[in-house]
Amino acid sequence: MAADVDRIGIAQTAEGTLVLRLAGPWVLGETIPAPETVERALAERPQAQRLAFDTKALGEWDTTVITFLKRVSKVAESKGLQQDRTGLPHGIQKLLGLAEAVPVKEDARRGGVEGGFLHRVGLATVEASTGIGETLAFIGESTVTLGRAFTGKMAYRRTDLALLLQQSGVDALPIVTLVNFLLGLILAFVGAVQLQQFGAEIYVANLVGIAMVRDMSALMTGIIMAGRSGAAFAAEIGSMNSNQELDALQTTGISPMEFLVLPRVWALVVMMPLLVLYANLVGILGGLVVGLGMLDLSWTAYWQQTTDAVSMTHLVSGLVKGLVYGLLVAVAGCMRGMQAGRSALAVGAAATSAVVTGIVWIIVACGVFQFMSFVLGI
Repeated sequence: MAADVDRIGIAQTAEGTLVLRLAGPWVLGETIPAPETVERALAERPQAQRLAFDTKALGEWDTTVITFLKRVSKVAESKGLQQDRTGLPHGIQKLLGLAEAVPVKEDARRGGVEGGFLHRVGLATVEASTGIGETLAFIGESTVTLGRAFTGKMAYRRTDLALLLQQSGVDALPIVTLVNFLLGLILAFVGAVQLQQFGAEIYVANLVGIAMVRDMSALMTGIIMAGRSGAAFAAEIGSMNSNQELDALQTTGISPMEFLVLPRVWALVVMMPLLVLYANLVGILGGLVVGLGMLDLSWTAYWQQTTDAVSMTHLVSGLVKGLVYGLLVAVAGCMRGMQAGRSALAVGAAATSAVVTGIVWIIVACGVFQFMSFVLGI
């Protein structure tokens, strides 16, 4: 309390003005009076109508005095007092004006710290619902744009489409070859270990052929393209968004959906069935290597067993799945790119989100296809 007396003094004039006197140094490290001292003085003098300041004895000061006066001003406003700041130094007056010009956000300091479990669950639910709404809106806009494509009213360059076809098809062959060849080897090894116990090594060809043609080639190729093309689409469009190129397209009357999104969707939809068809052959060759080198099967017997086991239904089913997976990967990549923020960090986050979204959608679609196959008896 002694420190408060040394630093501040409160007096009332005959005109009903309450004068707050500040004295001594007001810097960090010094003991600063609490604003409640002024609040008690106001409560004891309810007839006061104005609040003035006397800083003739004020020593060194920094933002400490600004913080104190800001809180005193709030107390005065709550009491309905007018404030006369002419007695304050010019620098303090300007800093107080700046502090009051920018309102403090009530939740800025909490930053989620005070929120409990239900609060976080609520925020996550709101974010999820918002994300679902944005996804449905993007899919709807893409569908409308695709409808305009069939009428020939599209604004895109054929050279861009040709380049995207090359990037999504020919340039992806090395990684597709490696992954699917190794996958065929792995399936053959796993099958061989079990089938050798029954002397049925020849049925390794059935296992590898049906698994690759019906499901695994499309699934693995889709995941590869999600990590390769999906991330590339998101990064490209996200970079354009951060550089305000999307705004420039809209300003010139060109739809980014038509100019950027649709060619990428077309490229993956066209190339994915071809890649899946190629992956089928590579995977079967991987199984053939195990059959020839480990099981002592002839290549003619292995190939004949494969052709007998794999039907046209399996082949068409795999190609349809590849087409759907390509569509999902392209939509996920373009959508995350369009939703990206205007910073380098946001572009990286968009690419990561595109990969995760594409893979999740592929797995969900694979489960739906399996259920449909079970119901239809395919």
